[in-house]
Amino acid sequence: MTLPAPSTPSRPATRGERVAAWGRADAARARALGWLAPLLVTLLAAVLRLTNLGHPHEIMFDETYYVKDAWSLWNLGYEGKWGDGADAALPKGDDSAMQTAGSYVVHPPLGKWIIAIGMALLGPGSSVGWRLTTAVLGSLTVLVLYLVALHLTRSRVFATIAGGLLAVDGLGIVLSRIALLDGALTFFILVGFLFVLLDRNRSLPLLDARIVAQRRADADDAPERLIGPVLWSRPWLIAAGVALGAASAVKWSGLYALAVFGLYAVVSDALARRRANVPLWPTDAVLRQGPVSFLLMVGPAMLTYLVSWSGWLVTSGGYDRGADANPLVALWKYHASMYGFHIGLATPHAYASPAWQWPLLLRPTAIWVGSEPADCGTDHCIAVISSVPNPLIWYGGVIAAVYLLYRFVRGLIDRAPAGPLHTAALVGLLATYVPWLLVPNRTIFQFYTVVMLPFVVLALAVALRDLAGRRTDPLHRRKAGQHIVAVYLVVVVLVSAFFYPVWTGMSVPYPFWLIHNWLPGWI
Repeated sequence: MTLPAPSTPSRPATRGERVAAWGRADAARARALGWLAPLLVTLLAAVLRLTNLGHPHEIMFDETYYVKDAWSLWNLGYEGKWGDGADAALPKGDDSAMQTAGSYVVHPPLGKWIIAIGMALLGPGSSVGWRLTTAVLGSLTVLVLYLVALHLTRSRVFATIAGGLLAVDGLGIVLSRIALLDGALTFFILVGFLFVLLDRNRSLPLLDARIVAQRRADADDAPERLIGPVLWSRPWLIAAGVALGAASAVKWSGLYALAVFGLYAVVSDALARRRANVPLWPTDAVLRQGPVSFLLMVGPAMLTYLVSWSGWLVTSGGYDRGADANPLVALWKYHASMYGFHIGLATPHAYASPAWQWPLLLRPTAIWVGSEPADCGTDHCIAVISSVPNPLIWYGGVIAAVYLLYRFVRGLIDRAPAGPLHTAALVGLLATYVPWLLVPNRTIFQFYTVVMLPFVVLALAVALRDLAGRRTDPLHRRKAGQHIVAVYLVVVVLVSAFFYPVWTGMSVPYPFWLIHNWLPGWI
C-alpha cells in the first residue's frame, strides 16, 4: 500500500509578491471600470431611443420615402414604385401597393438597406421594425463619440461627458427614432473620423521611427536625404475609407467628409515630416505620400459605394437600369440624373432653413403633430415631435466651436499650432457644416445638423475640459472651473428631461407645449 506523500506547507507570500498580486487585481479592476462608463452612456442612449419606439404607429414625415423604398429593396433588390394608399396600408402589414416597376430615387441605397433589416425582422407593418436599426445606430454613435473623445482627451471623465451629452440631446434622440437616412450617415462619418484619428496615432510614430532608421543607416559622408519614407501599411486609413464610403452610400454628403478627412490625413503627414526635419516636407507629403494615402482611402471608399448598388446592378427592374447595355455605364447615367436633381432642388418649404441659420437654431423641423385628439388630463392636448436640440448643448457647443476656432487662429499667429485636441472638432465641422454654406439657394433643413452634432458636442467637451482646469493650475482655479462644469451638466440634464415629451410625441397640455417654443421659429 502506497502512502500519500506528505503535503508541503505553503510558503507565506513575500511582500513583493503581495504587491504584485494587488497590482494585477487593480489593473483588472481598472480595465473593467474603464468599460463601465461607455457601456452606461450607451445604455442610457439606447433607453432614450428605444422606449416606445413604435409611437406613432404611422408613417411620419420623410418615412414616406425611406420605409417603402427599404421594403421594396428587401423584396426586389431595387426601389420600386408604390400605389395609392400605401402609407395607410403599410402600418397594417398590407404591402399590396408595392409594384415591380422601378422608382426614381435620389439617394444611394445603403441607408434603406439598413432600415430594411429591421422590417425584415419584425415585419413591414411594425413601426418598431421601421425604426429599429436607426435607433441602434443612434445609440452606437454615442459609444463611438466616447471613443473619439477618449482618444483626444485621454480622460475617461470628459469622454463620458461627451458621450452623455450626445445621449441626452434631443436632435440625436429624434433622428434616432425615425426611419430617415441621417442617423446612419452620422454613424458612418463618425466611425470614419475615429479611424482617421487611429491612423494618425499609429502612422506618425511609425514615420518617425522609419526616418530615424534611415538616418542611422546612412554613412557619415552620405548626402542629406531630402525626402522621407512612404508608408503603405496603414490599415486604419483603409478602414476609414470603408466607413466613409458607407457614409457616401447613405447620402452623397458623406463625400464631403471623405474629402476633408483625407486632406486632414495629408496635412498630418506633412506636419509630421516637418517635425522630423525632412527638408522637402510639403512636397514629400503631397506628391509622394499623398497619392498612396489617396489610394488607400479612396479606393476602399469607391468599392464600398459600388457594392451598395449591388441590388440595382444584378437585377433588371431598377429605375433606368436599361439605359445602357453596360450596367456600370447605366449606373453612371443614373448618377448624372441624380446630381442634376440635387443641384436644382430649390422648392419652397415651410420648415426650410438655410445653413447660415443653423448655429442660431432659428427653424427646427416639426417631424410630426398628432392628428387624433390625445388625453393629457385637460381639454386641450397636443402631441408633437420636434427636432429641436437641447438648447444648452447646442448653443454651448456653438460657443465652444468659436472658442476652438479662436485658439486655432491664435496658434497660427503665434506660430504655435494647436494640437489635435483643439482642432479635431473643427475638422469635423468643416466636413459636415461648411459645404452647406456653399449652396445657399438649395432647400435644406435644420435636422441635417444631426451630422454636425457629434462634433458640436466634442467641441463642447473640449471647452469644458479647459474650463475645468489642468492639474498644473492653482487649486482655487480648478475648484471654480469644476463647480461651473458640474452645475452646467446638471442643468443640461434637467433641460433634456423638460424637452423629452416633445422629442418623443407624448401627449401634453397645450400650454406646456407652448413654453418649449423659446423662439418664434420653433413653432
